[in-house]
Amino acid sequence: MAIIEIKEAEWLKLKRIGGGRDAIMFYSPFCGTCKVALRMLEIVDAAGVPTPLYKININYAGKLREAWQITSVPCLVLVENGEPVHMTYAMRSVDHLFALLKGDREG
Repeated sequence: MAIIEIKEAEWLKLKRIGGGRDAIMFYSPFCGTCKVALRMLEIVDAAGVPTPLYKININYAGKLREAWQITSVPCLVLVENGEPVHMTYAMRSVDHLFALLKGDREG
């Protein structure tokens, strides 16, 4: 599986309520730290994490940014049944992200 680039409107149209667990990386294309975080997520994805991974450009995600109170990027949001349950702004390591996406929120 790959990290799926999705627009805010597409995410909002998905029938994710009751749909399990997802992870959304909010990023900006001009953010160097975001590029590093996305590369780390690509490695986690290649390792076979079971959580579907999405990425959304924060510049075009005003509704989610406001509703979920995202204050900066990169921001990895874990979503369960369509609702955010955990946010992390510090992408400490590949191991940390892998643990988060496997279900260990402490990382």
